[in-house]
Amino acid sequence: MDNMTMLGRKTEEKSAGLSSKTRYMVETALMIAIVLIMGNTVLGTIPTPFLKVSIVTVPVALAAMLIGPTAGIICGIVFGFNSFAGALTGASGMLSTLFTISPAGVFFTAVVARFLDATVVSFIFQALKKTKLKQASYYITGALMPLFNTVFFMSALCIFFYNTDYVQGLVAKYNATNAFSFVIAMVGVQATVEAVIGCLLAGTLGVVLSKVLRRA
Repeated sequence: MDNMTMLGRKTEEKSAGLSSKTRYMVETALMIAIVLIMGNTVLGTIPTPFLKVSIVTVPVALAAMLIGPTAGIICGIVFGFNSFAGALTGASGMLSTLFTISPAGVFFTAVVARFLDATVVSFIFQALKKTKLKQASYYITGALMPLFNTVFFMSALCIFFYNTDYVQGLVAKYNATNAFSFVIAMVGVQATVEAVIGCLLAGTLGVVLSKVLRRA
């Protein structure tokens, strides 16, 4: 009888483990699908009279907060490859132009930068969640994901392409005197708006869903 009981418990544990693994894969796949849908449709932007604000980093942040750092990193990489695909198809005007100059530079700017963004922010969330800032960690992560996305993307852009004729044309357009002033002039306002929206949107969704899904 004892052996049967032990066998039953082991079977239940294995079933629970399989169920948990399956749920993890399904949730991650769902977030990947959302990243791709938002990255290729108008659902990924919030149009304003002056800016086209991207919110594709929201599902990346939610994956990191609700599923785990690996899921967040995977979604970040998918975001990056989708952006890189835009350079190949011509969907992204700037990256498509830069691709003719340096495919490797565009790969780093589009993919590696998003990988670094998702990795750094995912682990920042894991660290903050263990402190007194647990509740605030969702809002901080929501703000940092788009902010770091801009930082890593523009840093890579300047490292690989700042001295090219194309970027120097933009530098002249914004009357920038150096790489830092160029970045601030080109994306400073947009990065700030995206960080605020990410904080409110991803942060609020993260708090609500963590309670609904019992991930808090």
